[in-house]
Amino acid sequence: MTGRSTDRRPALIDIEAFFADPQFANPSISPDGTRIAYLAPHRGRRNIWVRDIDRSHEDAVPVTHDTRRGITTYYWTDDPRWLLYLQDTDGNEDWHLYRVDLDAPDAPAVDLTPLEPGSRVIGAEPLLSLPGSVLVTMNPRPTFFDIFRIDVATGETTLHREQDDPTAAVLLDRRGEPAFRTALAPDGNLEISAIDAATGRTRLLRRLGGAEHPMGVQPQEVTADGKGLLVGSFQDGDDLRLIRVDHETGEETVVAAVAGHDLDISGAMLPGVLPPAVYRHRRTGEILAARFVADRPHIEVLDPRFAEIHTQLEKLSDGVLGTLSCDDSGQRWIATFVHDRDPGVTWLYDHTTGAARLLFRAHPDRDPDTMAPMEPVDFPARDGLPLHAFLTLPVGVEPRNLPLVLVVHGGPWFYDSWGYSGDAQFLANRGYAVLQVNFRGSLGYGRRHVTAAIGEFARAMHDDLIDAVDWAVDRGYADPGRVGIYGGSYGGYAALVGITVTPDRFAAAVDYVGISDLANFLRTLPPFTRAYNVNNWYRYVGDPENPEQEADMLARSPITMADRIRTPLLVAQGANDVRVVQAESDNIVGSLRERGIPVEYLVAEDEGHGFENPENRFMLYRAIEQHFARHLGGDSAGPARVPDRLSEAESRRP
Repeated sequence: MTGRSTDRRPALIDIEAFFADPQFANPSISPDGTRIAYLAPHRGRRNIWVRDIDRSHEDAVPVTHDTRRGITTYYWTDDPRWLLYLQDTDGNEDWHLYRVDLDAPDAPAVDLTPLEPGSRVIGAEPLLSLPGSVLVTMNPRPTFFDIFRIDVATGETTLHREQDDPTAAVLLDRRGEPAFRTALAPDGNLEISAIDAATGRTRLLRRLGGAEHPMGVQPQEVTADGKGLLVGSFQDGDDLRLIRVDHETGEETVVAAVAGHDLDISGAMLPGVLPPAVYRHRRTGEILAARFVADRPHIEVLDPRFAEIHTQLEKLSDGVLGTLSCDDSGQRWIATFVHDRDPGVTWLYDHTTGAARLLFRAHPDRDPDTMAPMEPVDFPARDGLPLHAFLTLPVGVEPRNLPLVLVVHGGPWFYDSWGYSGDAQFLANRGYAVLQVNFRGSLGYGRRHVTAAIGEFARAMHDDLIDAVDWAVDRGYADPGRVGIYGGSYGGYAALVGITVTPDRFAAAVDYVGISDLANFLRTLPPFTRAYNVNNWYRYVGDPENPEQEADMLARSPITMADRIRTPLLVAQGANDVRVVQAESDNIVGSLRERGIPVEYLVAEDEGHGFENPENRFMLYRAIEQHFARHLGGDSAGPARVPDRLSEAESRRP
């Protein structure tokens, strides 16, 4: 990290430019290869646009018209007339599946899943054996996710497969027939069973360990021939591999493994939007490649025919392959690329002709050269555990004694990776060094790394963050008197722990939809999630229904240590958050205000677990900008402005 130019400091980029919806996002090609769909702004929100493959955006048509909340996930169908998408209400995560008529793009969307509050759709898949239908997984029974068959044209809905265990899943082959069953045993192990096609009986094949899979065994995908199940497994080592479990024998075969690296399962958090763990051919289902965690994500190509295509795709960008879609012929491909300074660059590649065409950039008005490189760094924790992190330094500034913001990822069973980070780029543009560390418990760095977090909330997990700050100070990057901490969800909890367990280490903190009371947090999670807590929250933190464990959880909860807080604090919360309910923020803010400790509190009435609507993001980042500028000394483009509609809500808060 030497030799950085300090000749030119980029101008401050407006918050509206940083945090507006991208001009283009989440592209895909139609099954017949004639059209492209993607997300772009329309009526103030992310909506779906469709255009012919040889046309430009000027010729595209918006086919959805949502004005309340942007769209993220959509699906092509096998009928060129219909497109499907998911939408909730103000961030409550009660996802419904809607149908759009591409022959009548101005017509209102049709809700195919008019569920009661508290129920949601979690996925939709084509049913090859019955054209015109999709298989939809949803929970009209709140604690059971059943599979339904929906006729897209008529909306007729038929129960396809009813679940008999809240922790179980029946995995279907490409014809929609049951092939495997997976279920959590009481000890937290995942039991994989084969389903006999003739009798429907199950036969236990394998058991996979539990605590090293806190987010569940991912992926779980039936092979194209229906005779195998693809899963992520550590087997007898420390690296997460992609393996195949044979339907007849239960034998495990390694499909993809990279020594010293884990299979990248982050795409399971948002299928079809984030890059997948396994790339597969749309029509045949054949495995093309697998994705692994590394300083820069690594693509392990598995199909010889796709190797030729991947070689050509690699020539299009100095980033790493992100999402990928192909037409049914496998000749036309749309590829996005992960990049730290120029995200979402999208190309169309025709393998028949070898021609490639740049379709769009997510932020066409932004100069990548004004963005800050994200550099992978590593250092040991105090107990010797290797820690991997990413350091982003402001462009055009000598990297010495800078104000530093420690940005803590959520989960905690997630991980930061190389790529574009709006938070890091925004803060670097304001003159801060930004450090993102994959503390113990983060996924992506092996079995030992994740399980080292068992019992270590507010203990060694927090020590890792302090060790990261000490590393940055010792290297001369950071001024020890101007260090801030900021995070969302678990990262918000970590920020609160930072200013309670170590109240003298941080000059400012931002808690964004963060946990303040571990016991209350677990008690208020949606009911259907509780069956899955055995390998994550119960194993790593505790069960609040056990008095001894509850006492330990409270001892590691910021709400019980709030009297130690003297660090300037900004708290932001979505009123409709079903993961970290508003009481988590209300209670910590109320405790501080009762003691006369100033705290800034933002609540967005139309948001959930994170702010999606652009105007709310602008409000949040204006507040963050001002907060850190006041207490860490970074740059600011002007005073924060809070919309009037949020000011009214403020008067009702603690």
